[in-house]
Amino acid sequence: MKLTILGCYSATPRTFTNPTSQVLEAKNHLFLIDCGEGTQVQLRRYKVKFSRIRHIFISHLHGDHFFGLPGLVSTFRLLGRENELHIYGPKGIKEAVTLLLKLGDSWTNYPLVFHELDSKESELLFEDEKISVRTIPLEHRVYTNGFLFQEKPAPRTLDIEMARKFEIDKSQFNKIKNGADGLSKNGEVISNKQITLPPPKPKSYAFCSDTVYKESIVPIIKNVDALYHESTFLETEEHLCAKTKHSTAKQAAKIAKKANVNTLILGHYSTRYKSLELFREEAQQVFPNVELSDDGKIFNL
Repeated sequence: MKLTILGCYSATPRTFTNPTSQVLEAKNHLFLIDCGEGTQVQLRRYKVKFSRIRHIFISHLHGDHFFGLPGLVSTFRLLGRENELHIYGPKGIKEAVTLLLKLGDSWTNYPLVFHELDSKESELLFEDEKISVRTIPLEHRVYTNGFLFQEKPAPRTLDIEMARKFEIDKSQFNKIKNGADGLSKNGEVISNKQITLPPPKPKSYAFCSDTVYKESIVPIIKNVDALYHESTFLETEEHLCAKTKHSTAKQAAKIAKKANVNTLILGHYSTRYKSLELFREEAQQVFPNVELSDDGKIFNL
């Protein structure tokens, strides 16, 4: 999995910061997660191929998380897109996007498929033979979901050295890759595990923005490789969390610790603070392995 942060700041865009959007590359998919204003410019800046984006996940209908979507949908049309585009987001997202297209008499010339969400329980949104995507119900001022991306276990791979050692004919290799035992030259049955290598551990990534401190998400994100959790405020402004339905860096760290994640990635910072390092320092009081997202930063999970 490779995560590219296109934008990770809260509130309004600035000349040097962008609102929330990220791209997750996993198992030959390129998933776009949230689409704040300026996302398509950031996609070009970091050389992300537009044509590879077939699934867009929108957490909620606040502008800093989806105002870039109508423009991106329109640009796909101008570029002659033909492939389906699937958009997953809260109920109302279809009306918001299609109204602008209708008023501009610029309906897409490619299939645009909306998957509107309203469940407050975690639900499966997408699945193929290699990866699945589920919602993570969050609590914000409007209906909001995070998203959990989980790779599926890959098959074992053929150990050529061991196959040669046991004098197994090449004609058996495909069956062995599919789980069959091997047969040596002298007729001995060789177990599949002796002539194959275990696959890499499946990766997982959880995206949680925006939300108050919400312990009920812990079972859903348990043991993920990386958790992106909003950290709009520092502890000195914790009193603002209840009103705005946001979290502090320390609260994000508490969730990471309870969920036993490998890495916590902070983001959605309020622009009132002079240094991002303050967020890391506060979170590390609770959870040691903390990374700071920033526009253009890449994480290999």
